[in-house]
Amino acid sequence: MAAPGDSLNCEDFSMFQEVLKVMRTIDDRIVHALNTTVPTASFSGKVDATQTCKELYESLAEAHVSRDKAIKTCIAETSAVVGRLREERDKDSDNLLLIKQLRNEQTKLKLMQSELNVEEVVNDRSVKVFNERCRIHYIPPKIK
Repeated sequence: MAAPGDSLNCEDFSMFQEVLKVMRTIDDRIVHALNTTVPTASFSGKVDATQTCKELYESLAEAHVSRDKAIKTCIAETSAVVGRLREERDKDSDNLLLIKQLRNEQTKLKLMQSELNVEEVVNDRSVKVFNERCRIHYIPPKIK
């Protein structure tokens, strides 16, 4: 998993999206992972489905927390930049370059905030698929 501070570039939105795409690989492949690791009824004696489902759930949960933290870290960093640029604009309201830079940062901030919505959809889909296949083998702990 990519750690938020290590490889997530908050300054370049396209790189930010690319890293998130890589971090979402586990969610994109959840159906395949379930099909290849959770046995059907005829093979249930050969594999410990409870342990397999538990490990898969823990991987999913870790990925979800990691991405959420990464997105929120970038939102906080970009918000700070927007705040600083607003202060500078208030002092020098005629600086067109500064105004353009502020607009660009505000747009990037909105796009990053929309990634939280995307993240919610991705997470919900993965949890739904997980529950459909693993509910008889493993019940995840309730999240507080």
